Amino acid sequence: MIKGRVWKFGDNIDTDVIIPARYLNTTDPQELAKHCMEDADPEFSKKVKPGDIIVAGRNFGCGSSREHAPIAIKACGIACVIAESFARIFYRNAFNTGLLIIECPEAAKESETGDELEVDVEGGKIVNLTKKKTYYFKPLPPFMKEILEDGGLIPHIMKKFKASCNL
Repeated sequence: MIKGRVWKFGDNIDTDVIIPARYLNTTDPQELAKHCMEDADPEFSKKVKPGDIIVAGRNFGCGSSREHAPIAIKACGIACVIAESFARIFYRNAFNTGLLIIECPEAAKESETGDELEVDVEGGKIVNLTKKKTYYFKPLPPFMKEILEDGGLIPHIMKKFKASCNL
C-alpha cells in the first residue's frame, strides 16, 4: 500500500522537463534527484517527501528515451507516477529502473496537487482520501510486480542468475 501527497503536472511532460539535458553528465541517482522536475517547478526536489506521488495527464515521459528520467523521479522519493497515459519508451524505462507507474485516467484527471492518495497496487485501486473518491486500474501482471520488487530489471536478472547458479 502506498500513501502519499500529490504533485500534479499536465499533458506531454517530456523527459527534458523531468530531468533537463544539462544534468545528463551524471548517472548518480541522488544528483539527478536534485534536479527532478526543476524546469516545471524549480523547488520540486526540495518540497517533495518520500512516498509522494506524481500525477499527470496524457503522454507522460515523451521525448528522448533517457533512463535518467525515471531514475531521477525514483531517487527523489516519488513512490509512483499516475497518469492518463505514458510514452511507451518511458513506460519500459520506468519498470526497468524499478519505478512504479500506473495508468488511471480518472484518477489523473480528478486529483490535484496536495490531495492525499492511497494506492493499493495488488487490488488495482486508488483512493483519493482528500476527495473521498475511489478509482480502479488494471493490476500489474505478476512478472512486472516481481521486477519492481527486485528494484528493476538488472537487479531482477541478477537475482534470477544467482538463484540458478546457487550463489
